[in-house]
Amino acid sequence: MSTAPEQPDPRATLRGGLPDRYLTADDIAVIFKVPKETVYQWRRKRMGPPGFRIGKYIRYDPADVLAHVAERKSTDQNAA
Repeated sequence: MSTAPEQPDPRATLRGGLPDRYLTADDIAVIFKVPKETVYQWRRKRMGPPGFRIGKYIRYDPADVLAHVAERKSTDQNAA
């Protein structure tokens, strides 16, 4: 019996080791090793990873966080 090779879960590649759940401001602070207030300042200034509101809570999609990091790395490399 022939079975098709199992396709990898695209979320595993997309998330690159980040949890397979939406991240909190606390998670973002831990990942980037910054105070949580810095995460909130980034959001107010629209300069950090994009988040979205669920009721009164802010959540971050790990794929968006990875895309933000890639964009920042690219910008920094082009500026150097």
